[in-house]
Amino acid sequence: MPLMGSLYIGASGLQTGQNALNTTAHNLSNMETVGYVRQQVQQGSRAYVKLSTDPKSIANKEYGLGVSYTRVKQVRDYFLDKTYRRESGRSMFYEVSTEVMEEVESQLGEMNGEAFQNTIEDFWTSIQELAKDPASSVTQGLMVQRAEEFVLRATAVYDGLCSYQDNLNVQIKQYVDKINAYGKQLTVLNDKIREIEAGNIEHANDLRDSRNQLLDELSEMANMNFGEDVYGNIWVQIEGVDFVKGDRCYQMEVDVDPATGFYTPFWLMNATYTVNEDGTKEYNIDGAEVFDLSRKVSTDLNTDIGGLKAMLLARGDHRADYTDITEGKYDDVSQSVIMNIQAEFDQLIHNVAVKVNEILGNAAGAKTLGAGETLTVPDADGNMITLKEGDKYWEVDSNGYMRKDDGSPIQMFTRLATDGYRKVTGTITDAAGNTTQKEYWIYNPEVLNGPNGTPETETLYSVKNLQVDPELAQKPAMLGFRLEDGSEDKATAEALKAAFMEENYTLNPNVKKKTTFVDYYTDLVSQIANTGYVNRRILENQQNTVEATESARQQVIGVSSDEELSNMIRFQNAYNASSRYINVVDEMLEHILSTLGA
Repeated sequence: MPLMGSLYIGASGLQTGQNALNTTAHNLSNMETVGYVRQQVQQGSRAYVKLSTDPKSIANKEYGLGVSYTRVKQVRDYFLDKTYRRESGRSMFYEVSTEVMEEVESQLGEMNGEAFQNTIEDFWTSIQELAKDPASSVTQGLMVQRAEEFVLRATAVYDGLCSYQDNLNVQIKQYVDKINAYGKQLTVLNDKIREIEAGNIEHANDLRDSRNQLLDELSEMANMNFGEDVYGNIWVQIEGVDFVKGDRCYQMEVDVDPATGFYTPFWLMNATYTVNEDGTKEYNIDGAEVFDLSRKVSTDLNTDIGGLKAMLLARGDHRADYTDITEGKYDDVSQSVIMNIQAEFDQLIHNVAVKVNEILGNAAGAKTLGAGETLTVPDADGNMITLKEGDKYWEVDSNGYMRKDDGSPIQMFTRLATDGYRKVTGTITDAAGNTTQKEYWIYNPEVLNGPNGTPETETLYSVKNLQVDPELAQKPAMLGFRLEDGSEDKATAEALKAAFMEENYTLNPNVKKKTTFVDYYTDLVSQIANTGYVNRRILENQQNTVEATESARQQVIGVSSDEELSNMIRFQNAYNASSRYINVVDEMLEHILSTLGA
């Protein structure tokens, strides 16, 4: 080997040692940096100079030109990254679900001592007191007062649930905006990384760290797949649809429900639209929704991943009421925590109001159409309708007991927008075909065929449309509870009492246990508590899984100070050895030149 060429070997050792020391120092200085991945030096040999070729020898005669600094690589495990991101997304799903359950418990007052349970029990107690002394103005006034408290507290609970829906709705919009912002940042990082690494000379490891940190955070929000193409670009799919690809980000948009103001994320590229006269676009998002919320939530199906989906499921798509508790409609609300509670809670209020009104209506002289009898009356629009067997009506010329001044039966609970009874001129036809035309009072029916199959809210005995009759609230003694002969109407008082003791009600079509009004609410709270407990246990297990996965991942990507200090000593020794090697070569050259010069 030429002596001068030996200097190149030493110089390459110095350069490589210095670069390795710089990388080690970079690792140590970023130990606490979030998302930082330790970097590792890769070294290789430079080209060899061949002196001669001998087929009989094991190796040719050649000498090397030193060491080369090949690259600095990130130490990552793709499979651990994928597992961590999937499990952290699942953990966030149950974290959001748990927070929602805790908020619902708070709304019902079960966590701060103002439980709605107390309101029901107070109402029930006032009815028991009424049964002891029906004709007392004190017990009548107490019952009406408790009924007002019942409605006011129920309204407060329901409004609280609706407000929380609105709060989740705002968070959904913020989540979508954040996801879009992350998508834009990923495309910018793709461009920078591609630009830096285009010549295969330098690796943009710090930018890759930033990009991977964004993927970690994005994985908590939605179920995503990811990978890297041959050009170094990261690609991301959310719910199986392209979100980031190369230098493009296919952003989510939100559709706003005109009735509720609820946001629905959708893919703009998959939606169709029409252009209005003013130039604005009106989108049809059918089939373009980001999430299919009709699918069963299941770990096996990976449908329980991402905080955004958990929020959408919890919020639901409308304000639920008791009309959603039917065989055909319940599946649409059962997976939404808030809608499920709204519907079940409203069903309790509806059942109490209807049952109490029914008992008072019977006391007011209700008559029931028998077999073969019909009552033909005009509806609110003037169209003739026919009431049949089992339907009730009230004659205008009844004795006035449990009637208001206009002759209509007294109701404890009335609707805000529509009257409970309507006075009509109708024709009764008996089984023999004989007809009688008179004025009657009939129920002003609830209408469940509003626009797009939705209920006409103003006609429902629903918590959002309920009040205690203002006239009765002013004059509770209207109830009287004293019959024509002057005796107390104990039968009606006992019927009210019995109504609270009947086990005729279920939470929803999937529950077979029948309960009383008081037990219904207890079961409702127990259902919330049980669901919350299950969610918390799943969340705890998920957090343990995430921590275990992150621990395994950190063993790969984390910076160990002991290891780096060992590397520093090793590279320092290598640097010193190269330096000593150059000194020796320098001394040899000096000796040769001195000798020749002499």
